[in-house]
Amino acid sequence: MSYKVIPVDKFKREAKRLIKKYPSLKIELSEIAESLSLEPTLGTPLGNDTYKIRVSIKSKGKGKSGGARIITYVITPQKEIYLLTIFDKAEFDSIDDKTLRRIIAVIPTEE
Repeated sequence: MSYKVIPVDKFKREAKRLIKKYPSLKIELSEIAESLSLEPTLGTPLGNDTYKIRVSIKSKGKGKSGGARIITYVITPQKEIYLLTIFDKAEFDSIDDKTLRRIIAVIPTEE
């Protein structure tokens, strides 16, 4: 069963900014979304159903270690994966828990 991949507003804003800087990222993001729909726990677990995915940016030419990071949030019962944020490794090393919780708080939940 495939999961639905949903980007939140923060992710859309950051992705748009990075795609302007690195045009190949658009294709790489669509490949990631396809992979995520089949394997929702892709990446390194951060706890609380969140995962960090390392992405190489071909137009940057640095490989995964110097590429981008995507933070995802998986909601298993609804079969949904939220793309929370994306950032360039050169700009940020990681994201703190407080920021992550604040982004997750804006996701609509179904009870």
